[in-house]
Amino acid sequence: EVISFSEADYEGVRLPHDDPVVVTLMVELFTIKRILIDSGSSANILYKHAFDQLRIPVDQLKPVNTPLVRFVGEMVHPLGSIGLSVVAGTTPRQTQVQMT
Repeated sequence: EVISFSEADYEGVRLPHDDPVVVTLMVELFTIKRILIDSGSSANILYKHAFDQLRIPVDQLKPVNTPLVRFVGEMVHPLGSIGLSVVAGTTPRQTQVQMT
């Protein structure tokens, strides 16, 4: 399901703008706040501290051989990847997707 914004969402916003979009989502039955939406990124990144708070055993991670490259060119090797259930919105406008 498409998640979009209406004219009411622009109230008080000076256009054009490049403000970051930060949302709250339910991931694996936990509410995660301050999620930065980066439409230019091809990766969904969950930092280890947040992963630990979800209480998912590390052995459920699938190995990843491709490093991530930061803006300054530094390479970071992820611990792995995992599929997680993500819920956005509230009933009746709610969607649940499986994300890696």
